[in-house]
Amino acid sequence: MQRRKLISVAPSLALAAFAAPGRAQSGYPNKPIRYIVPVAAGGGSDFIGRTVTERWARQLGGSFVVENIGGGGGAIASMTAAKAAPDGYTLMQGYVTTHATSPATRKLGYDPLKDFTPIGMIGGTPNVLVVSPTLPVNDLKQFVDYVRANPAKLNFGSAGIGSLTHMVMELFKQAIDGFIVHVPYRGIAPAFTDLLGGQTQTMFPGLAAAMPHIRSGRVRPLAVTGAVRHPLFKDLPTLIESGFKGFDAVQWYGVVGPAGLPPEVVKQLNQTLNQTISAADMTEKLSAEAVATMPMSPEQFAQYIRADLARWTQLAVERKILVEE
Repeated sequence: MQRRKLISVAPSLALAAFAAPGRAQSGYPNKPIRYIVPVAAGGGSDFIGRTVTERWARQLGGSFVVENIGGGGGAIASMTAAKAAPDGYTLMQGYVTTHATSPATRKLGYDPLKDFTPIGMIGGTPNVLVVSPTLPVNDLKQFVDYVRANPAKLNFGSAGIGSLTHMVMELFKQAIDGFIVHVPYRGIAPAFTDLLGGQTQTMFPGLAAAMPHIRSGRVRPLAVTGAVRHPLFKDLPTLIESGFKGFDAVQWYGVVGPAGLPPEVVKQLNQTLNQTISAADMTEKLSAEAVATMPMSPEQFAQYIRADLARWTQLAVERKILVEE
């Protein structure tokens, strides 16, 4: 499924000269940049891509064409981006599924490290452990006790095998030595439908996706991942403070291009991206959607991807999670 939208900027000559001195020297960009979002239009990832590129275009002194390419858990979009010319005119919003959990659990037509040039991180949202209000538990300890006392009697939904929602729950099951039956779905929306309908009893979605259901009282939050409590839910403990080491996972979003991008283009893109997401109004807009901005250099982002991929690959081996396609 594809949807295109032109996000253009027509700054004054004075503003263009001020905002993009690198452009005047290199001539980049001199045409619209294709920005691939590896999910169907609508939803949190698409919102992030369109919100960021609209403001980023002003900093860069150019324009973006946002293109949604869904399917294959982001694999189709990733292969499209990887095969594009490394000239800076095709970028992709890589995220935890395309560059960490999916490559950790299946054979893909691309290498998440070798086939891409990391440009920069946008930000991330923690995962939140939620349960159906029908379960007789009110906090994390009660839930752990309930799972251990009722092995294989609870079902958890996920956005699909190998998704972060799946992997974080597998990490949790490993930590408590408990068993909850996995029910994979084709995306987080149908997984929530069955949780709200009582077909499943628990889930580990991203906080951004869970917020409407938490606020309506249709699911009960028990704990979040991350090193500190989330500012939107200050009364909700983290798993780490509750004694679960290693639960700092986040649903992250960043920008990558094909392997071999010119260093000067990467530098220009990274600097303007970081300026964009560091602006007060942008951090406020994204934080309202439970997304915290995470400015990084290309080198820092590359290391982040390597570490996240290694982490989920290890868990996939330990839990024997391999998707045969």
